[in-house]
Amino acid sequence: MALARRTPLILTVASAVLAGAMLAAFATGAGQNLQSGAEIGSCAAYPGLPAEEGETAGMLFIPAGTFRMGSDRHQPEERFRHVAQVDGFWIDRHEVTNAQFRKFVEATGYVTLAERPVDPKDHPDWPQDMVAPGAVVFVPPKEARGSDGRWWQYVAGANWRVPRGPGSSIAGRENHPVVHIAYDDALAYAQWLGRSLPTEAQWEFAARGGRDSEDDWSSAFDPEGKPVANVWQGIFPVLNTTEDGYAETAPVGCFPPNGYGLYDMIGNVWEWTGDWYRPGHSKEMASNPKGPELISLRVAPGQAASRVIKGGSYLCSMNYCSRYRPAARQPQELDLAAAHLGFRTVLNKTGP
Repeated sequence: MALARRTPLILTVASAVLAGAMLAAFATGAGQNLQSGAEIGSCAAYPGLPAEEGETAGMLFIPAGTFRMGSDRHQPEERFRHVAQVDGFWIDRHEVTNAQFRKFVEATGYVTLAERPVDPKDHPDWPQDMVAPGAVVFVPPKEARGSDGRWWQYVAGANWRVPRGPGSSIAGRENHPVVHIAYDDALAYAQWLGRSLPTEAQWEFAARGGRDSEDDWSSAFDPEGKPVANVWQGIFPVLNTTEDGYAETAPVGCFPPNGYGLYDMIGNVWEWTGDWYRPGHSKEMASNPKGPELISLRVAPGQAASRVIKGGSYLCSMNYCSRYRPAARQPQELDLAAAHLGFRTVLNKTGP
């Protein structure tokens, strides 16, 4: 099935809280655009390509460890919290950028799913504009009432090169995370470099930055209420105060790194993992878990199996999504290309 032709699961899942409580949280402190990444060549001054070369260019090594994966305090799909062990691995310091993905495309001639046409004969019941290549783009509604999910529009011609559709461009955004990336696109890039997509356990272990405590309600704000990740501040989808300095994606590395030195594990764009999605986790201890086998999944009629995505995006707010914690997780259809969906890669190799 061609990408983004059906209503994606992620676009219909919300986590609602009272608006009054949300506004009170904002009153605890004004956000700021933290440029700490610029100290190592990230953020505004960063061209989008790592300065170093070689097999582990742009990556950091995460030593082997044991942690408690999942959460028993938040969403049902995050339960149960359990012990997981992972071997050491390399992971990208930041999300794959437009510059990095363009280098891949120029070297291989790869065409993303959002750029591929669909044969109308295969789907005679589809509207013509849904047959044309394109992707899902966020378009703020004029009012929130009755607009659930309608802020997403299928835009013919939208893809990673023109993220808002024809007439837009990534010029000057080389250091932003690449978006409109479907699962096969992310996997193709990773394999080109001899890498893979992270398992959910690898991703969560890396995102925790060495912490093993139960997730608090958010990893996107500091104790004073100031943004420390690129997420939505305000009432989604009609009011974004942009206290963090960004209404859409931010250049990678503009917010403080976590304990491992990794940037944007929380916020900016959702990130693909290699695991098939099933709600919840086993209670049993797991060693290098890779998620369920496809054959074991129960998929509702008319739906396709999904992979796990992690981290939240610039569209996650307190009243919608709110999954900006290491343990948070969402299902994502493989053929979706959307304006808030990107990835990073891992290399399963011993460290320095």
